[in-house]
Amino acid sequence: MKLSRGFGLGVFVSCLLVIDQVSKILVKTNMQIGESIHVFGNWFQILFIENNGMAFGMQFGGSIGKLILTLLRVVLVAVIFIYIRKLLKKPETPTGVLFGLAAILCGALGNIIDCLFYGVIFDYAPLFYGRVVDMLYFPLIDTVLPAGFPIWGGEHIIFFRPIFNIADSCITCGAIYLILFKWRFFSKNA
Repeated sequence: MKLSRGFGLGVFVSCLLVIDQVSKILVKTNMQIGESIHVFGNWFQILFIENNGMAFGMQFGGSIGKLILTLLRVVLVAVIFIYIRKLLKKPETPTGVLFGLAAILCGALGNIIDCLFYGVIFDYAPLFYGRVVDMLYFPLIDTVLPAGFPIWGGEHIIFFRPIFNIADSCITCGAIYLILFKWRFFSKNA
């Protein structure tokens, strides 16, 4: 029996969403903010932080900005969902395009769940004002440059500072996959 692509996408999104939420809840309930666990030396750490804003901790507009950001995320997820449903009705749509978009949808949903509900569930903020749990940290190069090094001599350098989560990874991987391998589909259908 052949399963529909829509069902496959639903299973894909559901599995990634469960992994994202379980990892966030485990970190949130078992670690203190700022606590880290070294998984692979200093190169990979589980470092618990909470992000109140957008990517890389950027924020705008205080509490009104936070509400607008959360509402924009919800609208964007709805638009992506509608677009995927539209593409599912076209048999010529490559399966890879659908899975790339589904990964982005999943990541956005994972972070929306945090923003919408975590403040209420963990009793620190009202609905729509929660913070996103981030924990994956890969400081690939963490060194002090020699004093004679041009411009940055003697400074502490960390390459790749972002701390992110599974949802962020889904968004990034889905977007990179679509840009690298499925750009022809989008340029043809623009």
